[in-house]
Amino acid sequence: MISEKDSAFLLYWETNREIEKSFMSKLTRGIPMALLFGLPIILFVVVIRIFLPDWYMKISATSPGMFLTAVIAMIGVVLFYAYFRMQYKWEMNEQLYKEIKSKQNKSINKTNIH
Repeated sequence: MISEKDSAFLLYWETNREIEKSFMSKLTRGIPMALLFGLPIILFVVVIRIFLPDWYMKISATSPGMFLTAVIAMIGVVLFYAYFRMQYKWEMNEQLYKEIKSKQNKSINKTNIH
């Protein structure tokens, strides 16, 4: 027999698994956590570049084009993190769903035999 928590998860996952499977759903649902990860880095670089441009040029010894490249790279990291974090979460939920379904089928078969 499965618990109430497991049956609630089964109901939730059966209604939402196809919705959460799409690429855009994973990306949009993962953006908030990814921004918590990447936004401080982007803001730090932008603030240093805007408010201390002389210090930035002395300390970094890079061309002005490298600034834009760094910001674009960080945005790429944020998008990558957003998608793959939600992909991992989806796979973990799918695995849990299959395990609970298997346990449910075993308990049904067990009761039918007796």
